[in-house]
Amino acid sequence: QVQLVESGGGLVQAGGSLRLSCAASGRSFSNYAMGWFRQAPGKEREFVASISWNGGNTYYQGSVKGRFTISRDYAKNTVYLQMNSLKPEDTAIYYCTAALSLRVGVGRPPTYSDFGSWGQGTQVTVSS
Repeated sequence: QVQLVESGGGLVQAGGSLRLSCAASGRSFSNYAMGWFRQAPGKEREFVASISWNGGNTYYQGSVKGRFTISRDYAKNTVYLQMNSLKPEDTAIYYCTAALSLRVGVGRPPTYSDFGSWGQGTQVTVSS
């Protein structure tokens, strides 16, 4: 199992930006599909973005498309979520997740059950 540690969360005003990072341990980072989910108070955890094992496929939830960008750095075993034009409704705990699979996030958006490893989460709060 890969270990995931998120960072970069915080408090930002509406319209601002944040970049979340997720550092993955282990030697097989290039074989993992990676993703970000979020969970707001009183709501279910929801998919935000994913990137396939080779970086060739990305998916986004509709509400973040055009504002968020997921990327990965194989040399640093890190996946990023650049969040621009933040809105109060983006407030949530953001979780990094990983799937040891060459098929997850290829051809279709991934689902919660596709992923087996989760980070502890990082809080993002957007004030109006």
